[in-house]
Amino acid sequence: MRAEMDLNAYVGFFGSDHVARDPLATPLNMDRISIEDAYLVQELIAAKRVAGGEAVTGYKVGCTSRAIREQFGLSEPIYARLFASEIHDSGGSLNWGDYHQPAVEPEFVMGLGRDLVEEIEDEDELRGAVDFVAPGIELHHYHFWFAPPTIQELIASNGIHAGLVVGPRQRPKPGLGWNRLEVSLRRNDVCEASGLGEEIMGGPLTSLRWLANRRLREGVPLKTGDMVIPGSPVELIRVESGDRIEARLDQIGAVSARFVEL
Repeated sequence: MRAEMDLNAYVGFFGSDHVARDPLATPLNMDRISIEDAYLVQELIAAKRVAGGEAVTGYKVGCTSRAIREQFGLSEPIYARLFASEIHDSGGSLNWGDYHQPAVEPEFVMGLGRDLVEEIEDEDELRGAVDFVAPGIELHHYHFWFAPPTIQELIASNGIHAGLVVGPRQRPKPGLGWNRLEVSLRRNDVCEASGLGEEIMGGPLTSLRWLANRRLREGVPLKTGDMVIPGSPVELIRVESGDRIEARLDQIGAVSARFVEL
């Protein structure tokens, strides 16, 4: 793994507000760092944010669906952090100008009711660990600063994650068919995309298992209270000022937000 001092430029660039980012003033060659380095950049930025008073409240798994992998030219999932300061309640207004080329996708939102401290072989073991499920809208800064787009930049930029709108939470019913649940996204009352849970790595619980085992091997097991979004089965949808976005999760409910210029 590369020494932290060699990653300072990457941490400084991706850890700054998008308004302050100048790729010409800070030219970075993303191919010069490894995937492990990119995760270290993400970790160092998260540590700085926590030191500044923010809190990590969970994780997202990205690039889980074929649609998204084709969109980014990737072949494996990645993970990134969720921050409490970027979690929003349903029905509110978001400042369109706070996001760089904003885009959204509908999400399953899963909350853990216990620590996951052992390697998980069967996803059925996870059913009892999920304390709640809710519909969500993931927000993105949909922009790559350095060409061509790389998985290193995607990871270092925290999965281009910019926030999450969370709808009503429910205890998952026994026998809930996660893989057959449909998630959809509507923009201004027009359905823009929809897909089934099974399109997320074979199912949301499969994605959660991948994340839990990956973080356990890294010495940071998922814990009680963590919120996880396991990925979306549809492509990102760009958002314009004035758009009203609604995501629906079959059998669970709906979540909405409006983008306005404040």
